[in-house]
Amino acid sequence: MDNVTHSLTGLALARAGLNRVSCGAVLLLLLSANIPDIDISGLLRGQLCYLELHRGYTHSLLALPIMAGLCILLAAPFLRHKVLRLGRAYALCCVGVASHLLLDWTNSYGVRLWLPFSSRWLHLDLNGLYDDWILAILAFAAVWPLFAKLVSSEIGERPASGRGTAIAALVFFVLFDGARFMFHARAVEQLNARLYEDAPAVQVAALPNSSNPLRWLGVVETARAYSLLELDVIAPLNVEAAHAFYKPQITAGLLKVKATPPFRYFSYFARFPVWSEQPAVLRTGTGRRYELTDLRFGTPGAGSFHCVALINEAGSVLNDRFTFGSGQDLGWP
Repeated sequence: MDNVTHSLTGLALARAGLNRVSCGAVLLLLLSANIPDIDISGLLRGQLCYLELHRGYTHSLLALPIMAGLCILLAAPFLRHKVLRLGRAYALCCVGVASHLLLDWTNSYGVRLWLPFSSRWLHLDLNGLYDDWILAILAFAAVWPLFAKLVSSEIGERPASGRGTAIAALVFFVLFDGARFMFHARAVEQLNARLYEDAPAVQVAALPNSSNPLRWLGVVETARAYSLLELDVIAPLNVEAAHAFYKPQITAGLLKVKATPPFRYFSYFARFPVWSEQPAVLRTGTGRRYELTDLRFGTPGAGSFHCVALINEAGSVLNDRFTFGSGQDLGWP
């Protein structure tokens, strides 16, 4: 999930009682709840490198104890004037790292927990990269003690620690995702029960809506196409409203493009890969523009997470690029 949610979760864990385990607990949990995303350093080598590294080894169970140890090293200069019990502090950091992996597992981007033994992506599809309700309750739990402290100072009472509010927020988080789990199962059941252009589903996914747990984006794969449709778990499913994206014919040009590094990796990453091909006017004549996206994040020409390539009449790949954008801002034909 997003780093604001990770940070607020770490803060809530600290205030819920883990701040009694070790000195500097808030700092340790804030660091450990975010440390797996140190792979953002891959951006220094470009967007494709970041895509390849993100939610990889730093997000694996094997690296969890290493990430926890790194947090101790990062926090040590700030805690040098305190008596730090390494065993307790290390256990605390393991909890923080585990919370990060768990939250990333719940969303539709996924995580590769079993690296290096398996590169399989795991995703529960319960939450998006952020969730309005979860952010709101965690933010409330974070700021409530500050408000309570102001009120207490005015009336002369001892300020509340915020422990009760933090526990309530974490309980809400668990119950909310429990409800999402049931709604998700219902949405998947609805998608699997129908035919799409008289064909059964080969693979389906119900992707979450960040503000409404009853609404989901259905993604369906059949032998010939991928389809997108919105659904509500308490309303009948309208298959006629599905938007189909047909699978491409395998051509020499497509095979050449698919063999380039950006397209090769993105073909592994994408759960629902959709190709588009269109004519392009090049400086040296005409050619073809190929685009590959994942329906979890966008559609051809829209959304995010796109691979784009240009190929000339001779069949040579002139340009190939992965971008977090829609691919329309590259300045290509």
